[in-house]
Amino acid sequence: MTTYTLRSASPAKTRADAVVVGVLSGDSRPSLAPGGEDVLDAYGRRLAPLLASLGVTGKAGEVVKVPTSKAIASPVLVLVGLGPSVTATSVRRGAGAAARAVTNAASVAVALPADSPELVRAATEGYLLGGYTFTAYKKQSSTSTAPGEVVVLSPASRKKDVAAAFEEAQVLARAVAGVRDWVNTPPNDLRPPSFADAVVAANKARGRGAATITVKVLDEEQLAELGCGGILSVGAASDAPPRLVELSYAPQGATTHLALIGKGITFDTGGLSIKPAANMHEMKSDMAGAAAVVQATFAIADLGLPLKVTTYASLAENMLGGSATRPGDVVTMYGGTTVEVLNTDAEGRMVLGDALVMASEKEPDVMLDVATLTGHMVVALGDRVGGVLGDDDVVAAVMAAATVAGEDHWPMPIPEFMDERIHSSRIADLAQHDWIRWGGGLYAAAFLREFTGGLPWAHLDIAGPAYNSGGPTGHLTSGGTGVAVTTLVEYARTLSEHGLPARGA
Repeated sequence: MTTYTLRSASPAKTRADAVVVGVLSGDSRPSLAPGGEDVLDAYGRRLAPLLASLGVTGKAGEVVKVPTSKAIASPVLVLVGLGPSVTATSVRRGAGAAARAVTNAASVAVALPADSPELVRAATEGYLLGGYTFTAYKKQSSTSTAPGEVVVLSPASRKKDVAAAFEEAQVLARAVAGVRDWVNTPPNDLRPPSFADAVVAANKARGRGAATITVKVLDEEQLAELGCGGILSVGAASDAPPRLVELSYAPQGATTHLALIGKGITFDTGGLSIKPAANMHEMKSDMAGAAAVVQATFAIADLGLPLKVTTYASLAENMLGGSATRPGDVVTMYGGTTVEVLNTDAEGRMVLGDALVMASEKEPDVMLDVATLTGHMVVALGDRVGGVLGDDDVVAAVMAAATVAGEDHWPMPIPEFMDERIHSSRIADLAQHDWIRWGGGLYAAAFLREFTGGLPWAHLDIAGPAYNSGGPTGHLTSGGTGVAVTTLVEYARTLSEHGLPARGA
């Protein structure tokens, strides 16, 4: 178990096994970033030629380890490229890269720029998340490569807001890591019933002193009694029946109410509209939205944010079989809206529809849903940027929260003509899909809007950034990324402090 502490010690005098400092790329030559001044003084004129001989450029993501030969107290100096400037994003990514580079060290001192709450949070989050590993299915090795102690060095460590940011970063990183664990779990071990059980267990594991979150799990019989046709239709062919998990955090005195809704398809074959076999194994990540809203709720409560949160995780497994929903079937959603199913691989909007109506009945001030919803959004924005659609005011607030959280999201429109497309069914209230190649992500958002009850709402489509198929980069590791958690928490913080602006303001 690694312990994290915040101190104001000199990086040149600390006796940690490794000291991490930042390097800025600069126009003519690289230079040490703020936080590394004492290291620069200790090396003096020797530093510039040393950097040159090692080929250090300061490019973002670059990591170079140097034996110090007693130039400083620590035996190893870790030089981390931050790019041309110091930002929370560059520090977070640099800290993540450093965490993977420093192995088999008993202690590490992180001396990246950290003279403000934002930078302390970034350095701490980055190191924690960059060093994340998922080893539950590997034979346990006898030695651990994780350090026993990580010290974040900050000249402002004694300031209350800096210390608070340090503690908050650990809460957020724990929540993001929780999402990564669930997303990375093989789909045979995380099916709807076991996922619901995992949420209950995770809530209990928060401990007796934690802020109260109540968890309610609806099984397939209860969902049928309520008329939740959307989620039941998606899970009809699986021998692991659907679940709807409701979480409620209601601190005393809260005057603002946020509803979070997450898509939890624990595995997506595409149903009878089956997906191509290539990369289907990554469809275990189709529950990343549900994981994100659950873990964000835990973090909001653990941080003691003074707002009410009602969260719905809609869990189903989209399989093939004799009982599978067919293209052409008509499904009656919770609340009575009928939907003609035309593509069983567009299942996320079905499980979200039921949950959105249920959430709207609680009359929250605002609703946010999170889902790995459409490949169209990946085509539009790539695999590292999420799309945000919905009411303009809510979208703008989500984007502002994402900027503070250091996540990449982009606002997308819901054009008026999408309304005609979603109402194109000749036999039902709504058409779930229309097979037009263009604008499918916008169509899906327009479909979801029909279930929001006209309440302030935004939809986060994280189909691209929820799962990293490639190698680690910055604070992002391979596999599940935990995207959207920090944005949701930052949005909740802003909402609790300032409330919801008047619509159209």
